[in-house]
Formats: sequence, C-alpha cells, structure tokens
Amino acid sequence: MKVTLIAGARPNFMKIAPLIHAIKNAQSRGGDISYRLVHTGQHYDKNMSGTFFEELNIPKPDVNLGCGGGTQAEQTAAIMVAFEKELMANPTDLVMVVGDVTSTMACSVVAKKLCAKVAHVEAGIRSWDLSMPEEINRMVTDSLADYYFTTSEVANQNLRRFGAADSQIFFVGNVMIDTLLANRSRFVRPAVCDQLTLKPQQYLMLTMHRPANVDEAEKLKRLMNEMVSNVYGLPVVFPIHPRTAKIFSDLGIKADNLHIVEPMGYLEFNYLVEQSKAVITDSGGITEETTVMGVPCITLRDNTERPETCTMGTNELIGTNPDNIKPALDRLFAGQWKKGLIPPLWDGHTSERIVDILLNI
Repeated sequence: MKVTLIAGARPNFMKIAPLIHAIKNAQSRGGDISYRLVHTGQHYDKNMSGTFFEELNIPKPDVNLGCGGGTQAEQTAAIMVAFEKELMANPTDLVMVVGDVTSTMACSVVAKKLCAKVAHVEAGIRSWDLSMPEEINRMVTDSLADYYFTTSEVANQNLRRFGAADSQIFFVGNVMIDTLLANRSRFVRPAVCDQLTLKPQQYLMLTMHRPANVDEAEKLKRLMNEMVSNVYGLPVVFPIHPRTAKIFSDLGIKADNLHIVEPMGYLEFNYLVEQSKAVITDSGGITEETTVMGVPCITLRDNTERPETCTMGTNELIGTNPDNIKPALDRLFAGQWKKGLIPPLWDGHTSERIVDILLNI
C-alpha cells in the first residue's frame, strides 16, 4: 500500500511523526506499506514548522509545496493547485490527512477528485461553531473521507449521525498523545527558565491566537490585564503566535510579571507546560496534552471540539469574557481545580493501531 501523508501546519507535525515511525516499524516486520510525505508549506516560519521535523525525528519531506501566506481562500487555492500536480505525478493508494487545518481540507478535496481514497486521522470532532475555519475544514474533510480514525466515542457518534458506516469508523485513540508520551523523557529545559528564574509550579503558561480573543485590540488588552493582575504576582510566560504578535505590539501592555517570548520548539514548550502551575490557552491540542500531563488548563473559548478534556481531563472552558478570568484563577490558587483522568486509548499506541488497520484494509 502506498500512503501519501499530508502535513501543513504546526499541529500536523505532532500527529504525522508517530505515523511515520509506525509505518517504518511495519516495514521492518515485512509489512507491505510505504509512504510519501508532502509538506504543503502552510506554516513556513522555522519556529512554527522547521524545528518540529528535527525534534520529532521526522524525515525531510519528499516535497514542500511552498503554499504559505495569503488569505484563507488564497491559501486553499494554492494548496489545491500544487497538490493536484503532486498527486498526478505521484499516484497513491491512500491520502492520509490529519487534524483540521487548511491543508487537511484542501488536499482531501483534491484527492477525491482524482479518485484517491482518503483517511482522516482525528475525524469526527466537532465544536459546532462555524465561525471557526477549523470546523469548516473538519466538516468538509469528513464528508469526503473513506476511513475515519477517531479519538473518542463522541467523535464516533458525530460521524454516525452524519451518515458514516460503522465499517468506516475506527476508534484508535489520539496520535498527538503518542508523540507526547514518546518524547516526554526528552523534554528540554529552555534558556528562559534561567533568564526568568522560573520555579516549578510557580509560573503560568499562556497561548492565544484565535480571532475571538486577539483580533479586537481592546478585548485583548482586557484579557491580558485580567490575567497578569490575578495570578498573585507569578510570572506569565507567553510564547507569542506571529498572528497575535502583530496586534499585540500596538497595545502597549506592560506588566512586570508578563514575559513575551518567541514561539518555541515542541520539546522546550512542553517542558514549560509540564512544570507550570497551569496553562491559559485557546488551543485545542494543548488541552489534550495538559489532560495527559495532569496540568490545570483554563481555556478561553465558548466551545470545544475535544469535550473529553473537560468531562474527564483537567480542562475547563471559561469563555472569552475577560470577567471570567479572575474567578477561575481564584479557584486554581485556592487548590480547587479538578485532578482529571486520561481518556480511553490515549496510551501512546494509536499510530500502531492505525497502521495495523491500514495493512488489513
């Protein structure tokens, strides 16, 4: 079986890495499977993509389509045009897409129009919020896919509700947790720990990039002020997303305990997350990682496509209203945050299960 793997943006790389390792392990056992790695170039900044290939031991892509930048429509179009040429030149048995970024959706459309089978890893998750580009990407991809690899029973139910047959749905767990558990012993203490004199459990991590939080300058300013004012003086470390940085630079926010740093590599970032008192974020993937690491997670969103991180894990949605930040932080500092459990099959062996299934399709 020939498999074309698609990677485009930072969240994809953590999901692609264990799949490549599992395919190589299957090959070493005589399995009839090979892969071609296509990087669409959606994230082209080294801190947002390049370091992940090095840190997670991902081979150099067979091709980089170079489709970075532009609006949503421009980027989607560029990926589709470039991937059509790539797939026509290199036919495959299966195009495997992961997650919910623009590349996931664009390559799925191209694959189906060229009559290639599509497998979606992390299929069936839904926020039911069509203001999120990712939700549109998920829905389009799942409407086209032939095989669905899922992270939870909730995802299975979503797919069945929209007409997927049980024979197409495979509940396998979470590939991103494969990467987390495989690399946990390799986390790297970043230089910022000494520069800021960070002590375990005595600082908070912050990430924000969603339009609902960062596009309105006054709202972003209020969010930031509520955070830095209600952490009892502890440092807040903010690896800033390039998208957020453009807006943030004009706000003039200054606080002695707020530390803006560049985007970090996977191993350094997760070292800081694991050692932190809590994470404040609007990311979906980070809520999964904090659940497995047992780190309290405060999510600045009104909805989530990963409800198991709330019902079972350490995550809590508090919405995007700045007024909700202080009560959440007060509970955290009062020692009242939930402990959480790890969802079923988030055990580090998801990619092995996926490859075993592929070998039997």
